[in-house]
Amino acid sequence: MRASKTLIFLLPVLSGALFLAPLIATGGDIAFPTIRTDLNTKDQKRVETVTRPTTDFSKPEQFELMAGGAATTRADVNGDAFSHFSANITFEEEGTFKLGNALFTKLWVSAPSSTQASDGLGPIFNARACQSCHLKDGRGHPPEGGADATSMFLRLARPARTDQEREAISDFRKLNFPDAVYGEQLQDLAVPGLKSEGRMKISYTETPVTLAGGEVVKLRKPSYSVTDLGYGPIEGDVTLSPRIAPPMIGMGLIQAIHESDILAKADPDDKDGDGISGKPSMVRDHKSGELKLGRFGFKAQNASIRDQTSSAFAGDMGISTPDDPFDHGDCTKAQAACLAMPTGVQQRLGPVEAPDPVLPLVTFYSENLAVPARRDIGDKTVLKGKELFYKAGCSDCHTPKFVTRRDAGNKAHAFQLIWPYSDFLLHDMGEGLADGQQVGVATGAEWRTQPLWGIGLTKTVNGHTFFLHDGRARNLTEAILWHGGEAAKARDAFAALNKQDRQDLIKFLESL
Repeated sequence: MRASKTLIFLLPVLSGALFLAPLIATGGDIAFPTIRTDLNTKDQKRVETVTRPTTDFSKPEQFELMAGGAATTRADVNGDAFSHFSANITFEEEGTFKLGNALFTKLWVSAPSSTQASDGLGPIFNARACQSCHLKDGRGHPPEGGADATSMFLRLARPARTDQEREAISDFRKLNFPDAVYGEQLQDLAVPGLKSEGRMKISYTETPVTLAGGEVVKLRKPSYSVTDLGYGPIEGDVTLSPRIAPPMIGMGLIQAIHESDILAKADPDDKDGDGISGKPSMVRDHKSGELKLGRFGFKAQNASIRDQTSSAFAGDMGISTPDDPFDHGDCTKAQAACLAMPTGVQQRLGPVEAPDPVLPLVTFYSENLAVPARRDIGDKTVLKGKELFYKAGCSDCHTPKFVTRRDAGNKAHAFQLIWPYSDFLLHDMGEGLADGQQVGVATGAEWRTQPLWGIGLTKTVNGHTFFLHDGRARNLTEAILWHGGEAAKARDAFAALNKQDRQDLIKFLESL
């Protein structure tokens, strides 16, 4: 790694814990502190103590029930389990949350329309509402059986071709480069009078995997292509990377984790020799251009919930916002008919199709979808599964707990002990899960560790158990067995367990 073009990591030991020295970026854009700048010495020691990995699996840990700290919802577990607001927001904020929910579920229409505050959809798009992809604020799915592809799409990107393009990636000004005709993602829908870009086609091949004791699990490997291309061929070096919509819970708490606590777990050169080399993703804020730590998205390509939200408005629905002001969404210069379509900009409302306060309201809603309380935490099977989870090495990347920063933007997120089960770093997951698509500093084989909180309620909320970035895994066992690369050791440890122990570990995951 060249110091002039990338990040420099120093790893001193401080107060018995491992911390990163200041993170230095080209041109002095940013320097992260080595320790929590929001805590005094006493609180720092408290945080180190409470977040230390447990070694006692005979009983639940203190506060383990409340996965999202004081923001945790204790509402009845049903199909709306992911749609409750943070339990500790104010009465006034509940009103803001409900306004954000109304916009999140709002169906946008094509322009021109008599409903001028709701037009501007597309002209090409994947969904008409945020809720269309994030079904009940939960997990999307591949188009299985009669299901449609609304909650799953293909990202399109090619690598840098010139020194100038490579420089743009090195300076974090670009994540990658879109297809010249089809842009950054395949849009399978279009407004009346315009052709859609094409249709995603998926085919699967199955491979049997034999586990300890003789149990055979079939893993299905997907292959992706595009049919009915509306505007000619896709460029030859463009990769197709599938995405299902991820769950929305706990995002504001993730945003409130102090950078130093995430960076402390990074070891990009695997200096400790444990085979795990978590790498932070550095990205630029959409509006300010400031270099920040990426923590949202399957490749940690966004630093904030606002950035994640504005990207979805632009890419998924073709709706312009103050942060992504292009009114024709993902239309490219090669799509003249698309660019000729009317937009939904109403000058009396503002210069974009979704002017303020639309973006802030949807962002607030996304920041405050509560994490459900844990279930069965004292069950002996769950406790045994938790111990096996730790012993297999799963917790090396799926970091159980953090304490959020005291100076969080919202008091409801401040100084909370939370249990997301993620380190929010990029890891090489092996060729089996590789999509071949670079996203900023993330290679085609690297993915952000996904949070596990709420994973056991996927069936309850969304009626399915499709996991991983493309939904290829049909259950949690398959999801674990797809882990490769840095996670291969943990995967193999799971596969070597006897059948009862594997079931216990799954039972633990289902309690999250």
